[in-house]
Amino acid sequence: MDFESTGDFVDRARAGWEKARPGLDVSSIEVMGRISRIGALASQRVERDLAAAAVSRAEFDVLCTLARSDRPLRASEVTAATMLSGASTTKNVDRLARRGLVERLPWERDGRVVLMRLTPLGTELVNREFPHFLDRERELLAGLAAGEKAQLAALLRKIAARAEPAS
Repeated sequence: MDFESTGDFVDRARAGWEKARPGLDVSSIEVMGRISRIGALASQRVERDLAAAAVSRAEFDVLCTLARSDRPLRASEVTAATMLSGASTTKNVDRLARRGLVERLPWERDGRVVLMRLTPLGTELVNREFPHFLDRERELLAGLAAGEKAQLAALLRKIAARAEPAS
C-alpha cells in the first residue's frame, strides 16, 4: 500500500476526529497515535512469534531483564525494569520458575527477600529468541537511513523523558 498517497491508520483517525470535532486540535495524534499504533502492532507480532517458545511478551521481558543483569535481581528490580506491576512480576516469575527458566535464591542480607536469576534453560531460550526479536525490530526500521534512525531515537528519547515518572 502506498501510504504517501492514501495515508495510514493514524491519518484516517486524525481526519475522522477533525471532521467530528472541527475546533479541536488533534495534531498530537500524528506522533502519539503512531507511537501507540507501532507499539501495539510490534507487541502483537512479538507475542505471535514467541508462541512457539511458549512464553508471553511479559515473560520474555522478565527473562531479558534477568539476562542483561550481571547479578541476581530482587522482584522489585525486575518490576522497575519491565514496567510490570508487582503482582504481574510475581505471576510471570512463578510460571517461568515452574518451567525451569528462572530460579529463586535467598538473599543472604535479608531472609525475607528473594532473588531471581536465569537458569541455563532460561539463558538458552533468551539466546535463541532475542536475536529473532532484534531481527523483527530491524525489519520495521529497514526503510530508514542510519541518520534518520538516530534522529528518530533522539526525538523519541525527548518524549520518553517527559513521559517517565520523575525519579
